[in-house]
Amino acid sequence: MAMLFLGLRSLWNRGTATVLTVSAIAVSVALLLGVQMLKTSAQESFFNTLSGTDLIVGSRTGAVNLLLYSVFRIGDATDEVSWTTYQKIAHHPDVAWTIPLSLGDSHRGFRVLGTDLNYFLHYRFAGTHALKFAEGGVFRDLYDAVLGADVAGDLKYKIGDRIVVSHGLGGVSFIKHGDKPFRVCGILERTGTPVDRTVHVSLEGISAMHIDWQSGFQAPPGERVSAQEARSRNLTPDGVSAFLVSMRSEVMTLTMQRAINTYRAEPLLAILPGVTIGQLWELIGAANVALSVVAAFVVLAGLLGMSTAILSSLNERRREMAIFRSVGARPAHILGLMLVESALLTLGGVTLGVVLTYLLILAGRPLLQGHLGLYIAVRPPSIDEMSILAAILVAALVMAFLPAVRAYRNTLSDGLQIRM
Repeated sequence: MAMLFLGLRSLWNRGTATVLTVSAIAVSVALLLGVQMLKTSAQESFFNTLSGTDLIVGSRTGAVNLLLYSVFRIGDATDEVSWTTYQKIAHHPDVAWTIPLSLGDSHRGFRVLGTDLNYFLHYRFAGTHALKFAEGGVFRDLYDAVLGADVAGDLKYKIGDRIVVSHGLGGVSFIKHGDKPFRVCGILERTGTPVDRTVHVSLEGISAMHIDWQSGFQAPPGERVSAQEARSRNLTPDGVSAFLVSMRSEVMTLTMQRAINTYRAEPLLAILPGVTIGQLWELIGAANVALSVVAAFVVLAGLLGMSTAILSSLNERRREMAIFRSVGARPAHILGLMLVESALLTLGGVTLGVVLTYLLILAGRPLLQGHLGLYIAVRPPSIDEMSILAAILVAALVMAFLPAVRAYRNTLSDGLQIRM
């Protein structure tokens, strides 16, 4: 306890150097721990986004691109799957259910998804978790909308509010479907997936919005179809952006995938979501490894800075060490004091680094959710992350051993001598 008190007093007397050293260690620890926590949370978020789906089907494009726009709401489809083809696959005897997905519109920066009631009945995430309503329920009317938790929370919407969908995907759009507003009929519970940042409407609602649009432009005023008149029109979609498929038997999954990928009527692509998510994670994982290596070297630089600061201060502290010797301290006590100071510096830096990491996660989480659809959970450090912090403490003691030994030898040779 006396050694700990002496170490604290010694660091306090060198306040400026102590603050700078602790800050350097804290920043390096925050970088390393932040990369690790981001990697873990992102991996969990990726693999928990979609469950219970055997195939994702869309127009022929890259597998990762199809996954990104259909599941993560990033990007857009290169083409549509015709409604005839969708119906043919949906009614195949080996198919248990399908969920159609129609994308291409937005509301104040949030994606709008056209789908049917199968979405709320069969969509699963994080294993077997189903979508649940915090308020209201599924859409019953042509112009009903169900909001994800983030949409309702960020925009302060409640049941019964009117919303206007914008044409296209821009955060700010000057082309709006203002003549056909939707009414909020339900708000989903938080899922930690891109569902939270999605406005859900019916496929018929998507058709009604675009019934008088051609090539991205609305018809002239005299030829437009009113919201009420659209109810009496044929609102069968021309096609869908993609759709999710669940097979009655998993044995038939690969057979159906091959049949879809070789379908001659139109170019289609069917992907296994788990495999493609794994491929996507491998791409991101390579960047994570590089970031981890860089972060580790930053931590090493911080610890080297601490060791250098202690080593360079030894000549200035010869008188201090001589006084310790004069009151009975042995050389081993001096070595112990140096190690205690290093441990306190590192512990302070690690603690501050952990706090800084959580502050950065809280500040950056909305940005990650908004642009990547990734939900980063705020949770205590995992066993692996605690192991990293423990390794940093051990590394600090190892690196502090050189200046500690130097101080030990100085006290043996100097005794009570004072160098001028």
